[in-house]
Amino acid sequence: MPTLSDHPRRVPAWLPLLLAALLIVADQALKAWALANLQENAPAQPFIPGLIDWVLVFNTGAAWSMFSGSAAPLALGRLLIGLGILVYLFVRPQPRLLSVTLSMIAAGAIGNAIDGLRQGRVTDMIHSPVLSSVTQALNAGSFPIFNLADSCVVLGTILLVVASFIGDRRKPRI
Repeated sequence: MPTLSDHPRRVPAWLPLLLAALLIVADQALKAWALANLQENAPAQPFIPGLIDWVLVFNTGAAWSMFSGSAAPLALGRLLIGLGILVYLFVRPQPRLLSVTLSMIAAGAIGNAIDGLRQGRVTDMIHSPVLSSVTQALNAGSFPIFNLADSCVVLGTILLVVASFIGDRRKPRI
């Protein structure tokens, strides 16, 4: 199984840009749908009963509302990070797994940056009762409501960490 540091099978330089663009478009489309079809402070609308609900909320900060009221500086930072990752992938093509992982993280950063720059807040709409049950059982309150961009960042980061452990485990010991 290839590791993050393997150099064969690099993806074409345009592929991470295409993947990020598709994820950003999907994120913005879901946010537009939420703004058109959901109301803030309305009861949750089940999408997959017990697993995913639609709930419209807005966040002017980062995860778990940290740095609330800092939408513009956070948006600028997200945009710079997302674009920096994509420029890196374009200039230095990477193996498939690393390209996909970093493209997801970049897309998530840019998707939320667009909201912060355009609206001064990020639109969130995905609520998971299952995740909230877990966090409440741990006395950590409800799990935050999130969006597709947040999912891209979190899943991309988890994939990056898991892949790095798999790569380390498969290296021969000296």
